[in-house]
Amino acid sequence: MEQVQSLEEIQNFKGTYPKQLLLLCLTEMWERFCFYGMRGILTIFMVEKLMIGEKTANLQYGAIQAFIYAFAFIGGLFADKILGFRKSLFFGGILMIVGNFIIAFSPDTLFYIGICFTIVGTGFFKPNISSMVGTLYKQGDVRQDAGFGLFYTAINIGALLGGVLMVYLAHNVSWASAFFAAGIVMIIGLVTFIFTQRTMGTIGVSPQHADVPQKKQTMYEILVYLGSILSIPLILLLVSNTQYTDYFMYIIGPVTLIYFFYEWAKYPIVEKKKLLAALTFILFSIVFWAFFEQSGGSLSIFALHNLNNNLLGMTIDPNMVNNSSNTIFVVVFSFLAGLIWIWMAKRKIEPNTIVKFGLGFLFLAASFYILFFTRTFADASGKTSLNVFTFAYLVMTFGELCLSPIGLSAMTKLSPKPLWGVMMGMWFLASAYGQYVAGLLGAGMVSPNENATLIEKLISYTEGYKQLGIYALICGIVLIAISPFIKKLMQGVK
Repeated sequence: MEQVQSLEEIQNFKGTYPKQLLLLCLTEMWERFCFYGMRGILTIFMVEKLMIGEKTANLQYGAIQAFIYAFAFIGGLFADKILGFRKSLFFGGILMIVGNFIIAFSPDTLFYIGICFTIVGTGFFKPNISSMVGTLYKQGDVRQDAGFGLFYTAINIGALLGGVLMVYLAHNVSWASAFFAAGIVMIIGLVTFIFTQRTMGTIGVSPQHADVPQKKQTMYEILVYLGSILSIPLILLLVSNTQYTDYFMYIIGPVTLIYFFYEWAKYPIVEKKKLLAALTFILFSIVFWAFFEQSGGSLSIFALHNLNNNLLGMTIDPNMVNNSSNTIFVVVFSFLAGLIWIWMAKRKIEPNTIVKFGLGFLFLAASFYILFFTRTFADASGKTSLNVFTFAYLVMTFGELCLSPIGLSAMTKLSPKPLWGVMMGMWFLASAYGQYVAGLLGAGMVSPNENATLIEKLISYTEGYKQLGIYALICGIVLIAISPFIKKLMQGVK
């Protein structure tokens, strides 16, 4: 029988990557296939299949995505205190499989029920696999950024496969087949994780104290499982009525901040400063994702109505491009971005993490200005260039590469180990607020005229993208300006 490795043995790996990382990357790749594939078809499914108006579809898209990421905070909390990363991840995966198969059985009538299972499942899955990646490294290990970079590439390979295949199945086979495919690949991901556990030593096991009787530990776990499943009817009510989503978002943010400062008060001054730096990243990431996540909402509708189907001489579904071009660019350029940071670090000119965040906003601003200028390439019918649209995504991707993988890594670097799950959860809760605001922004871009022509829709959406470009530019400048202060809070963490 193979000997179980200790945590120290796992962390003392040779080379650039620990062997466990590859298995975790494969697990995450299939889960992201499921998540991003579904994300890419949500809005167009509601518009085309459920016949929901564009404004309402944007709001419901934002609500669904917001609850997925809000549950990431709850899932991280339960993992830290009761279940451990492994059980949380497995439970979440099961719920995601059930949710996709429910929708596949009857997309018209069971969509909202199935999506609620997926919301809870993703919340338990996503933050905990990210935390397990962080656990593979000792505090201060310079290889951690490279590890999260590889993990992030795996996310985008899964997103690319899901984005292309699910859009293709939805438009060329059936909506049911697209959701069924998501369920199948999630099964593959869960089976992969079963084999992954054998190499993880004690990483991700239950955090409950050894003094707590086993029966009591089991009871706590069962209560978490039951409570999560029983919450589904409430989530169904909140998702189907976006007014209730507003109330939820007004409450969970302040409550989370109160809990954060409750935990923050327990630590010495050095840890407090680092946690405040982490909180700065979290707050600015809300704004970044509110802009970036137009890709699943308003940009899906823009691609549906206002883009031609010619990309570099090839005929292709514009929403397939909308749902996959970003991930293609990440896969192609993430390695190059990593090399650039290493090259700059050797010459001691690498920007610090907060400046990288600022650069991410500047690239984002440029991409939205390009989207605004797509109106100058429109024909008389209101259809504009898919090539220019795709170029905007290329620029947007450079912004994402400045922010997202670095942000994931920063949460574990700046947080004490007992708070890793919570801080990962807060990172994804920030994404929840970003998704929520993204829905509001997308809804605000919809022409007030329900019978608007394609030209009117083009003008309405591109004007909105210009405004987002202005706000992103301001955020980038502010972040770069305050970077010296945040660098001091980080206490030498890079």
